[in-house]
Amino acid sequence: MSDAKTPFELMMGQAQEMAKAFNPALESFSPKGFEKLWPTMPKDVMEMWFGKGLSQEGLDAKTRLLLTLAGLTMQGAQADTPFRMTVRHAMEAGATKDEIAETIAQMSMFAGIPAMTRAMELAREVMEDEKDDEE
Repeated sequence: MSDAKTPFELMMGQAQEMAKAFNPALESFSPKGFEKLWPTMPKDVMEMWFGKGLSQEGLDAKTRLLLTLAGLTMQGAQADTPFRMTVRHAMEAGATKDEIAETIAQMSMFAGIPAMTRAMELAREVMEDEKDDEE
């Protein structure tokens, strides 16, 4: 019975087969590759959509994105692509690497060390990618 699969494995296999049937290029789909196609929004656009667009007295985009990182960390940093994109957007909105790390570290008190560690790993990936792009 070594061929037995969990319901999740069966569902994922069916979804992959269906995706390949719709578009054969999806056979080698990479979330990280997709991230490279998705541009980082300029700070002005983030301010309009996520910042002070509705309320001039409201939170700026940087603060909103740091709060988003805190929430994603609290969820256990389960969604790699949205987490990495939020780190990228936070940096574009003016957040420093230290502010991002401190936001994530603060969540260890509420989400636990494993969630914080996973979030730090994902954030570090983005920061290293940014450093490589600068060189």
